[in-house]
Amino acid sequence: MNETPIFSHAAVAAPSALAAQAGRDVLIQGGNAIEAMVAMAATIAVVYPHMNAIGGDGFWLMREPDGKLRAIEACGFAGQLATIERYCLAEAEAIPPRGPQAALTVPGAVGGWALALELSAAMGGRLPLALLLENAVRHARDGYAVSRSEARFDPAKDPALMAAPGFVEAYFLDDKPAKAGDMRKAARLGETLGQLAHAGLDDFYRGDVAREIAGDLERIGSPVTRADLKAYRAAWRKPLSLTIGDATLYNTPPPTQGLASLILMGLFERLNVKAIEGFGYFHALIEASKRALSIRDRVCTDFRELEHDCADFLTPEALDLEAGGIDMTRAASWPLKNDKGDTVWMGAIDAQGRAVSFIQSVYWEYGSGCVLPRTGVLMQNRGVSFSLAPQTINPLRPGRRPLHTLNPPLVVFRDGRVMPYGSMGGDGQPQFQAQLLTRYRAGQSLVEALDAPRYLFGRSWGAPSATVKLESGFDDGVAEALARAGHHIERLPRGDSFGHAGALVGNSKGAIQAAHDPRSDGGAEGV
Repeated sequence: MNETPIFSHAAVAAPSALAAQAGRDVLIQGGNAIEAMVAMAATIAVVYPHMNAIGGDGFWLMREPDGKLRAIEACGFAGQLATIERYCLAEAEAIPPRGPQAALTVPGAVGGWALALELSAAMGGRLPLALLLENAVRHARDGYAVSRSEARFDPAKDPALMAAPGFVEAYFLDDKPAKAGDMRKAARLGETLGQLAHAGLDDFYRGDVAREIAGDLERIGSPVTRADLKAYRAAWRKPLSLTIGDATLYNTPPPTQGLASLILMGLFERLNVKAIEGFGYFHALIEASKRALSIRDRVCTDFRELEHDCADFLTPEALDLEAGGIDMTRAASWPLKNDKGDTVWMGAIDAQGRAVSFIQSVYWEYGSGCVLPRTGVLMQNRGVSFSLAPQTINPLRPGRRPLHTLNPPLVVFRDGRVMPYGSMGGDGQPQFQAQLLTRYRAGQSLVEALDAPRYLFGRSWGAPSATVKLESGFDDGVAEALARAGHHIERLPRGDSFGHAGALVGNSKGAIQAAHDPRSDGGAEGV
């Protein structure tokens, strides 16, 4: 089926059907897009633990009915004990990706929910927090079916993940990895969410929940302290923007890679590709991806540490210069570091026209793997993106925010359409976003654009060099042409490696198209 579902008043899209249903329930009860998103964020943190948790980070990009754009940075900083010296004394050559030493940053996601709900209340949102968290609490306490996406990942292949405190107890059933459809409870997490529903979200950082989190972190040896939790607050940020043709693209500033997503689209626009799906289309996207990610690696860091004005990379002159360096017949060699990433992107548009693009993550699958026993909180490993070399662009330092691959894009078209969209996938996020948006702009429906085979440029874990990974179903003739142009081709089966993307498009008359990735376990819901 290539037709995109259309809703007359409001809609949501999520990679989990349970999360989408939670958002729809809020919309039915008169909630706005922000309230629906908090309900979805809480629910998906329970039922999709391999990709996100309340022990992770999040970012929001919102467009109000009056056209005002707002962004929330809900990115936690490194704990006060997270020093380079600490890891060097432990003879670590890099920050361990799993275990207590990987759980080195404050979880920011819940702080982002709180800040978003402050805006919601100021705009007339009135649904109580207990109602917004109701579905999440129920699924945690009563049980939920393990998703197909989670069951495709085998944690037993990662000894460090298996050794992380609390991991096996939280996610295995009868001492074995859970299978798709198995019912699993998260009782401690349900109690924590219930406490937050009663006491307020601030309790996560400065109340009883914070005390329990800090105590568990100290016991397992994490560098994050109660003082770190108490000091954390999410913050408003000014979105970045770029106009191409009939559309203005928005994204979040550093420490996210929103800049890379915008640069990629700006470069692609300048390469004058006449038709999508052929050699020129994919070659242009791949080469633009290389340059966008390279700029990200040189520029993006904690916003307080930036040495460049991001707007300088989005000027016509800067984009023209970069695009001029792309050979449309040959692949450029471009070393890129490996960057895994598992995340959830979700979107919502309400009856007033308010649009939300939202992303929440624990970084790698299950993050650090550490599940805190008293609260059931799974801690992220976002701090892995720090370096132990002091002179690099993202060195580890207490209070510093890590580089984030997360970024929640949103487009406003000249004809009044508003499109929140996005994808999970680490370094692949800008690439998957670009494939979705360019296909939609070329006339494909959201369903067609989401279903089409994708490419991913990057280096697989442990591989010596970067390759262009092509999803099964990719045109053989295009693949051969890319190989002749010098791209190193790798064929992979359809699946999570190519992202879970989604999008909504609201028009000036109020109708909303919405769809989510067939590679995920979700979809679109609305009223």
